[in-house]
Amino acid sequence: MKKLFAGLMAFSLMAWNVLPVLAADSVKIMDVSKDYWARAEIAEVVSDNIMTLDGAGNFYPEDTVQRVEFVKSLLKLLSNDNLNVNIKNIFTDVATSNPDYSDILRSQQLGLVYGYPDRTFKPQKVMTRAEVQSVISHITKDGSADTSILNYFDDANQVPAWAVRPYAKSLAYGIYVNYPNAKELRPNDDLTRAEAAVLLARLKDKIGLVKEEYIGPDLEKVIAIEHLNMKKNAPNHSVKITNKRNIILSGNVLEVSFTDKFRSEAASAGQVVKFIAPQDICTDEGTVLFPANSVFTGEVLEVVPQKWFNKNARVYIQLNEVCLPSGKTVDLNAKPFYRNYALKEGPWMTAGKVALWTVGLGAVGTGAGVGFAFIPNPAKIGTGIAIGTPIGAGVGLITGLVTPGLKYHAKAGEQIYVILCDDASITK
Repeated sequence: MKKLFAGLMAFSLMAWNVLPVLAADSVKIMDVSKDYWARAEIAEVVSDNIMTLDGAGNFYPEDTVQRVEFVKSLLKLLSNDNLNVNIKNIFTDVATSNPDYSDILRSQQLGLVYGYPDRTFKPQKVMTRAEVQSVISHITKDGSADTSILNYFDDANQVPAWAVRPYAKSLAYGIYVNYPNAKELRPNDDLTRAEAAVLLARLKDKIGLVKEEYIGPDLEKVIAIEHLNMKKNAPNHSVKITNKRNIILSGNVLEVSFTDKFRSEAASAGQVVKFIAPQDICTDEGTVLFPANSVFTGEVLEVVPQKWFNKNARVYIQLNEVCLPSGKTVDLNAKPFYRNYALKEGPWMTAGKVALWTVGLGAVGTGAGVGFAFIPNPAKIGTGIAIGTPIGAGVGLITGLVTPGLKYHAKAGEQIYVILCDDASITK
């Protein structure tokens, strides 16, 4: 058991450290650096409005978390922050004038975070790590939890007796935090906002483990993870299917076709470029994501003309919207799935151009050799061919290598691959 859990712990910690940074980088948080240990989770809960920033864009990751703050975040995560309150206030320290009055009663009504036996709620009391793990254990589905799992941690003896089983359950579910020392739980430490973000993000990602009675009717739920395989070497093939959306995760690659011919020499920055899905773009499991004839709209970001010494022209394009046949539009952030996100003629086209120069001037050299040999001595035509052909071909090869590269041309209907730089969300 210990060895298995240690292996799972190592994998879990490693996975946390390689979370995608695209989503994290899209949220601007003034006081959380890009290399902060909980950056990805903080960005996730801020993006989903589970936790908030102040007016200056600060998160205050090292500040502690009060009971009422955690309640408010938990209600948002569970989509119960607008639940109608139909119970009486039993708390002596929660007045109707309290701005968090309704949220505290919502928590009591749902049975999320209870009050104390003396009929107080203590909204401003700071929560400990153990208290939060107890709440998470309370609202997640029942399951067998081997308490020996705590023996992996050096400070297991510091876990309060009432929190042993809750901790074992949340550890088994992978909804816990053990930073900065992976071998310590520090159950009696005050919970920081960064730690709360980690726990809430993990709970959100495993929302299927939450008991149905705590989940609001409008909460988005993941139904399935399906797969998109338009390009084998795509960084990602996963598509999240929920009750509200189909979410094509960043790193997926799509195949689209030019609607019109494209010429790099006639293009310029800001020019609109359109593509079309020639057939349904659907998952391996059969979910249609973009129906056939969906129109992808983008713009030219930059055109780099061809240069001497066979450097081909490069075109940089950004796709930013898809219009479905139904008229619905979907925001998109995609770029060509090629080296440096550039569209350019491939090496075979370049090789063909060099070959044409080589063959062409080889023929010229052959003709010249024949002419020079024929004039003084017709019998030496063979010698003229033998000399003229390699000289002409050599000159052709050198010329082909030093001349300007190819312009980028695409025909209407020509297909290219594009990679999603952000998740694409298609509402149902």
